[in-house]
Amino acid sequence: MPLKDAETKPVEPEKARELDTAELRAEVARLEEARFRLRFRSATEAIENSAQIRNLRRNIARLKTVLRERVQA
Repeated sequence: MPLKDAETKPVEPEKARELDTAELRAEVARLEEARFRLRFRSATEAIENSAQIRNLRRNIARLKTVLRERVQA
């Protein structure tokens, strides 16, 4: 179950903690791919919402933090 609007809006940590580890890893991979595509597109053309790159980067960090918490526990 991918997180809805994770590419455009902040992810709530509670919602990220509801996902299991495999889903979190898949979501991180999906968001990193979206970030790559957006950065590539921004280099070749103007994008309408430049804050979207920052949102993606922060959402990836949030999900990686939840993954790290699970490893530490």
